Amino acid sequence: MSETFLKRLAAGIAHIGRWLGLRTDAPAVPDVPDPSRREFIRAGVGVVGGLAVAAVAPRLAAAAPLITSAGHSAQHGVGHSGNIAVGEVDTTRMAYDPVPFLTQFDRGKVSRLPGGQTLREFKVVAHDREIEIAPGVFFPAWTFNGTVPGTTLRVREGDRVRIQFVNAGTHPHTMHFHGIHRAEMDGVPGVGPGEIAPGGTFTYEFDAIPFGLHQYHCHTLPLKRHIHKGLYGMFIIDPRQGRPPARELVMVMNAFDTNFDGENEVYAVNTVAFHYAKHPIRVKRNELVRIYVVNMTEFDPINSIHIHGNFFHVYRTGTSLVPSEYTDTIMLCQAERAILEVRFPYAGRFMFHAHQSEFTELGWMGLFEVTDDVDV
Repeated sequence: MSETFLKRLAAGIAHIGRWLGLRTDAPAVPDVPDPSRREFIRAGVGVVGGLAVAAVAPRLAAAAPLITSAGHSAQHGVGHSGNIAVGEVDTTRMAYDPVPFLTQFDRGKVSRLPGGQTLREFKVVAHDREIEIAPGVFFPAWTFNGTVPGTTLRVREGDRVRIQFVNAGTHPHTMHFHGIHRAEMDGVPGVGPGEIAPGGTFTYEFDAIPFGLHQYHCHTLPLKRHIHKGLYGMFIIDPRQGRPPARELVMVMNAFDTNFDGENEVYAVNTVAFHYAKHPIRVKRNELVRIYVVNMTEFDPINSIHIHGNFFHVYRTGTSLVPSEYTDTIMLCQAERAILEVRFPYAGRFMFHAHQSEFTELGWMGLFEVTDDVDV
């Protein structure tokens, strides 16, 4: 092992220790450049996973779980069986599990208005809450209804939507819905009720148009901070005539800047890095699978999704019943969304992931488990 390599390894261990608030015995090495945390994770995790753990002990393994079996097992050329994350998140402590979240839809309390219009009522509460984004890695989030992403709200085109928003957090917040509504219901500072102060409440009310896949998020400034901290969720407006029956899945692309330097260190769909790689999403062979995808990633302007071994139909924003593309990869800018429809003709495990390789290596990948089992 060369002296230069050992110097760089020692420096890397020391840098990780400082990031995690640990003491290490590695001396400062003035002639070695100080890498960013993101660069070190990307370039050196394979070495750290093998040699440096002895220096910083089990806490490093717990707090830096994005370790791959060869330093890169999430890449295209590597099989699906690699050990891509260490340990498990505590879904009980978080009161959030990414697997059931895929198929959970809040359709509200349903009643009829005097004119016959359907009324759907929801309650959304903003909370400050620590969440676990990878095994042993915690993030001080701001949440809607206690989770990141927030509850998936689902209504039908033309419904009256009434949302009681309660700000139980420590900062002013709003709820801004993508769609068509009156200005005073837009959830932006200085218009209508503006920001809702801590302890305050406001009821947003509007008719659900147009049909499609939308989202809601806080619009308080600085906007980047409020969204990145976790104040967002999916808002689905079904067309009046409905869509064909399918197995429906919710995927919110997100990422986390764990040291608040303006760069993300952890990427995922539905918050927990690599969760669907360790807990594959089970679907039946040849059944129609409908995936609602929204990109809520901050600090990176573009995200993407690629599904292995298949092509899918794309409905951009979900505002048309006719697909616009047939492909295996789509790019989504911030706040863009799409509905994907796919059938898997072959049984087996098929990877899905971002096609920005760095995002994949830092958590944004998973597997579909395609089976003939009728109980899926």
